[in-house]
Amino acid sequence: MSKLFGKIAGFFSNRTLVGVDKAGNRYFFVKEEIDGIMKEKRWVVFKGEDDPTSIPVEWICWLNGQRKKAPTPEEMMELEARRERVRQNVALLKKEEMERNSKEGKLRKIISTGQVMGPDLKSFIRQVPTGSEGAQDVEGLPTRDTLRSSEPVGSGHTFRPGTWQPPT
Repeated sequence: MSKLFGKIAGFFSNRTLVGVDKAGNRYFFVKEEIDGIMKEKRWVVFKGEDDPTSIPVEWICWLNGQRKKAPTPEEMMELEARRERVRQNVALLKKEEMERNSKEGKLRKIISTGQVMGPDLKSFIRQVPTGSEGAQDVEGLPTRDTLRSSEPVGSGHTFRPGTWQPPT
């Protein structure tokens, strides 16, 4: 009932139509004096269902007072054309990147579960330095025993819980 009363009262108020967007939503404002201060109220009347997601960003900014002037139809057309150019550029860049990756053969191996495989561990192990006495397996990689013997050892006799302080 209050919604109906609000619509009827709205027809008799001094509201001003500012613009209409692509979805057909209409935007209004009215200047009111509240406590001796002139304030501007802004609102939207939706076409059809009240769907806030149908409001373009520029109109949202105007409604929230982030813009002083409402967006013009010419501005909205320019912005829509720009957004379309950006979408096309993104699609073109994705296509070029896929072509470049397929030419270079750098497409990652994908296992049946759809997950990307991890790094090659053999190339990682080759980077681990081995001493001159280090034993190596058939492929020239250090053996598991050699890697274990090069790990740090100690008794931890100087460690005391709760005594660590950050450097000053």
